[in-house]
Amino acid sequence: MTQFGLTDDQLALLDVADKFGRNELFPLAEKMDNDEWWPPEIMAKLGANGLLGATVPEQYGGAGMGMLESGLVLQAFSRWNHAFGLSWVAHDNLCANNIYANGNDDVRTRFLPKLCSGEWTGCLGLTEPGAGSDALGSMRTTAVRDGDTYVVNGSKLYITNGPVADVCLLYAKTTPDAGSKGITAFVVECDTPGFNVAQKLVKMGFRGSQTAELHFDDMVIPAENIVGELDQGHKVVMSGLDIERAMIAAINVGMAERALELSVEFAGTREQFGQPIGSFQMIQSRLADMYVWVETMKTFVWQVLAESDEAGHDQSGAGDIHARSAAAVMYAANMCNQVLDNAVQIHGGNGYIWETEVNRLFRGTKLLEIGAGTTEVRKMIIAGHLLS
Repeated sequence: MTQFGLTDDQLALLDVADKFGRNELFPLAEKMDNDEWWPPEIMAKLGANGLLGATVPEQYGGAGMGMLESGLVLQAFSRWNHAFGLSWVAHDNLCANNIYANGNDDVRTRFLPKLCSGEWTGCLGLTEPGAGSDALGSMRTTAVRDGDTYVVNGSKLYITNGPVADVCLLYAKTTPDAGSKGITAFVVECDTPGFNVAQKLVKMGFRGSQTAELHFDDMVIPAENIVGELDQGHKVVMSGLDIERAMIAAINVGMAERALELSVEFAGTREQFGQPIGSFQMIQSRLADMYVWVETMKTFVWQVLAESDEAGHDQSGAGDIHARSAAAVMYAANMCNQVLDNAVQIHGGNGYIWETEVNRLFRGTKLLEIGAGTTEVRKMIIAGHLLS
């Protein structure tokens, strides 16, 4: 990374991902939103184009890139189909990257190649009906040892890719009285008996990204499917949480870029009082603000993604990267909200119509202030770091 920008290779990757997003993902976006529909062949197409397993080494079928490069792919996808961008990062980062970073070689070999090829779609099973911001301390899903297996009972909520996933990185209590500890991570195939999609959730935004409540009824998982160490699942969670936040920030960048592009185009073609609305200073003021917010989002998010690469998984959950990843996603989500608010205002009545692209973008902004730790949690992390 150069001091104030991207390298030629990174720019080329951003362009490749942008073209794929424009040509392959954008035509799917309206149907995905209207019908909460999932395109079943898209993951295999991504795998064939080397756009899955971004941070997984080539020996397991991945692309062997860094976090910044992975974030650039996500940014480009989110310009054209932000719902798919969310599903992509749940698959590629929350599931595949965490399995690579924490799994042993046997687990990596059994699960990563099919996740990287797109034959399998992945999800992460952490949040529960009574466990959101306190996902570890309030976890009630249990895994009880039975010989060489664990029997899992419980439920998970708001699981991105849940209705379409083939593999789930699942967290369950293996020592019930250990508070936020005593949790173990398992990788489980979703066709395992006892793995049930209880309901597909209907959302306000990101509607094409499939979301589910999952139930586990006496589901048996082999002990060899443990990711990381027994009772040390909290370390697996924390190892990926800062990276997750840094990555999610890139969705905001892509959405805001597209909103600005649509607003400039609309301001140049929409006429009122005999002239384009872009000739009015109040519209120009909004566009100028949006441009500045987008540019500052980009540089901050890129910088923190690069820092995530340098920090690695061992430093996640503490230190500068813990605060900076929280700051990046908080700032990006706040600015994305403001960019989309201005974009809808510029579009006027058109922006309020459900079927318009800018409306689809606007409906997605609130999730980005909630997912991967709410704005309030992000502020607590930042303040705690400053005061420590």
